Amino acid sequence: MRLGIDLGTTHTIVACADRGNYPVVGFVDDDGASVDWFPSVVAARAGELRHGFDALAVAGEPGWTLRRSFKRLLGTPGAHEAEIEIGDTRVRAGDLVAGFLAALRRALAERSNAPEAAEASEAAVAVPANAHGGQRFLTLDAFRRAGFDVAALLNEPSAAGFEYTHRYRETLSTRRDHIVVYDLGGGTFDASLVRMVGRHHEVVTTAGLARLGGDDFDEVLAELVLARGGGGVASARLLDRCRDAKERLGPNSRKIAVDTDDGSTVTLPVADYYAACQPLIDRTLAAMAPVVERGGEGMVGEDVAGIYVVGGASSLPPVGRALRDRFGRRVHRSPYPFGAVAIGLAICADEGAGFVVEDRLSRHMGVFREEDAGRRVGFDAIFSAEAAHGAELRRVYRAAHNLGHYRFVECSALDGDGGPSGDITPLGDVRFPFDPGLRGAPLDAVPVRRLPSAGPMVEERWAVDAHGIVQVTITDLDSGYRVEQRLGAA
Repeated sequence: MRLGIDLGTTHTIVACADRGNYPVVGFVDDDGASVDWFPSVVAARAGELRHGFDALAVAGEPGWTLRRSFKRLLGTPGAHEAEIEIGDTRVRAGDLVAGFLAALRRALAERSNAPEAAEASEAAVAVPANAHGGQRFLTLDAFRRAGFDVAALLNEPSAAGFEYTHRYRETLSTRRDHIVVYDLGGGTFDASLVRMVGRHHEVVTTAGLARLGGDDFDEVLAELVLARGGGGVASARLLDRCRDAKERLGPNSRKIAVDTDDGSTVTLPVADYYAACQPLIDRTLAAMAPVVERGGEGMVGEDVAGIYVVGGASSLPPVGRALRDRFGRRVHRSPYPFGAVAIGLAICADEGAGFVVEDRLSRHMGVFREEDAGRRVGFDAIFSAEAAHGAELRRVYRAAHNLGHYRFVECSALDGDGGPSGDITPLGDVRFPFDPGLRGAPLDAVPVRRLPSAGPMVEERWAVDAHGIVQVTITDLDSGYRVEQRLGAA
């Protein structure tokens, strides 16, 4: 059996590839009810961690601290090397995610309607399209540490493109072979333009917001409730109740009621809540503008079949209304927005489906290095955003300095001089001794100086692997001395 696993901010969804069908796996919660997700939560007390349903079960007990939406923390710079504080417990991010996924594997075996999925041969998994290299590596490593054989790591909207083709293939033609995926999840927003020719999917461009999702809509509701109820600070319990109230809203809802921490109930018009949410929705529309423009300004391009709406937070009625107002009848909403990415991943994992995706980077990648005998630092852009997975670059030069200090970064934009700007994420650094006399010695305190004569010939090889992780190999071609670095790896 092959799986698609969508590690979500609020819920983790698992779908199976079953002879051309892609059902979502159901779990039994502690109340005996069947649900289509595994809760993305962790609880800690005195160094002990519990995950998923087990975390929810102890959330109210003395000493236990519940942490929701931990996936959001993975998108911050340096998260792959950082420790996360949960009450009185500190845990490395990679260990937290690996432990959570190991608990998911146990839950598949013990409390799901597909226990054989725990022994699945392969799984396709996903990350937000704007995930930096460290987040990609952490996610891939955590799945493997939990015992899953990862066959592919896709961007989340790319996976949703497979689900679109599975359900709406008749909307595609030789004239209209592009879709725009609008993916509003619990913690992030992504938009991708995907070209679909037969069973070959090519991601043309991607944009998004690393920290905007359903959690932010919950906070908007909590602020309204507090304002009507006398102020204060939103507690975790209040946010949970706001999330539940939000998810019960439908197109015909007129009022929304939330119980406060003091036992009272605040009721407010749904229209007030939707109006307060509109700035968040407007931010998603602005973020997806570059993607839409690539598909034809105003979504009138003849090659665009439609805009596909996925992600749990996209279920909020004003989201669909804003998209229809902007783009009209070309808006198609997934019938299962919570599960669209997982289903698409299961399709990707299914060898019999025959689908192929050509995914791309969504961020620029480059390196800072010393110039002019160490008197200044310059930036060298290596891969631009939209470089295809599988892209390679080779550079050969004669070293002029005793030491090369490479500081690798990703960024969301480049300025007018080609330097990094916007959201900048460090990916680690390498000190490479061009002077053979420095090899084997500590290099942190060695200053960069110009060599008295020509240095060795040096080769840099850069490669984007199938998972969107960049690897660099630096080689002294005269001696064969080599250093390899997988960027973002702790």
